[in-house]
Amino acid sequence: MTLHILNVGFDDTDSPKGMCTTFLAYKIVDLLKKHDTEFLDFPKLIRFNPNIPWKTRGNGAVSLQIRTKNTSKIKDQIKHLVKKYSDIKNGANPGLVFYEDEIPKQFAKFSKLALWQLINRNHAKKFATENNIEFFYQGNGQGLVGAIGAIGYDFKDHTLELLSYRKNSKFGKDRKLSAKSVKTMQEKTLPYTFNSFDNKKDRVLITPHGPDPVFYGVRGENVDALLRATKILKTDEKLAGHMIFKSNQGTGDHLKNEFNTTNIKPYASGKITGIVSDKPQTVKGGHVFFSVLSNGFELQCAVYKPTGITLVASSLIKGDEVCIGGGIRKASKNHPRILNVEFIHVITLEKNLINSNPICKKCDKKMKSKGKNQGYQCIKCGKKSANKIILEIPRNIKKQLYIPNVSAHRHLSRPLQRIGRTNKESKFDKSASWFCVYEK
Repeated sequence: MTLHILNVGFDDTDSPKGMCTTFLAYKIVDLLKKHDTEFLDFPKLIRFNPNIPWKTRGNGAVSLQIRTKNTSKIKDQIKHLVKKYSDIKNGANPGLVFYEDEIPKQFAKFSKLALWQLINRNHAKKFATENNIEFFYQGNGQGLVGAIGAIGYDFKDHTLELLSYRKNSKFGKDRKLSAKSVKTMQEKTLPYTFNSFDNKKDRVLITPHGPDPVFYGVRGENVDALLRATKILKTDEKLAGHMIFKSNQGTGDHLKNEFNTTNIKPYASGKITGIVSDKPQTVKGGHVFFSVLSNGFELQCAVYKPTGITLVASSLIKGDEVCIGGGIRKASKNHPRILNVEFIHVITLEKNLINSNPICKKCDKKMKSKGKNQGYQCIKCGKKSANKIILEIPRNIKKQLYIPNVSAHRHLSRPLQRIGRTNKESKFDKSASWFCVYEK
């Protein structure tokens, strides 16, 4: 019997009340490993546009690429698991796609758009039909967007994530993970893991807070670091198993699109390079607003207090050249269209010049005004001067990249330790190290 390459993609199987698309992937892989199935790469966890309003948690879709003899039997089994592990009664809209053979280039274009745009589910259905993609969906079919995007994603950089799953009896119960062990794990595995613990806030960042089956997720650069991390982490709970995903998390890929007058649409993600066109204003709550002028259009930007970069934003002045990345917030009756800022890259700094009363050279004191158009005089020695002088105020920000506090990072945010780092090659070890069901 001939072996066939089968690409499988699925999305939107979870809801805010439970289940998880990666847990479904874990169950599918567990099933496939019991059959004569060859895995050609890690399962892929692709995070799409984080500004989509109806997303659940991290807006992640999953794909698998396998080689198998009996594709029809495997498709039926996967379809059964998607039905079983989708939380449809609480609003999940699962989409499942199958594509045999190598992925065509137009799939990557669709996937790239899903990274920063809002894609209509009807567009996804049309794309699937036109490209002979076998698809299945429940609910409104919104999950087809992520499912197609996940099989077509073209990695220019990637990270890995080890997701550890709970036993069914523990779903919805409090997670008890030693914060000290997470801090130790981060110290011992840096720089090959990232965003595990926020030292400033003394906060664990690897455990979700909802009722889903994930116990923790460790993000990193290679399999060895992730497996080492699991040995350092300490919990009293007996876990079901783990699986390692290849992902676009930590790559910043959603912010590579350059905004212009035609693509600044609600919920879009991207960046704008231009000149600060007004004085930043700090409002109640500590949030900072300013505008950037680029190629003839002006865009208002908002930097929110939890990001930890409001001081940077408030220190900008008119004329500074910046590159700002983030997502477009839809305009409302009370607020215009705004870019919610995810990073500030200061490219050039304008000189901060002010007019000041002259300084007495003898006494080194600032002179006082004698009255309108009457010049200035030193009150100590009596020396006079006719005009004000121009002073340059030192800037308290530098020409560099500023990103939010680690607690305010999104899944796709590129952490500082990954700046300049690119993982192009994916060394997939076909041994069982990337997938493990623990002893029962």
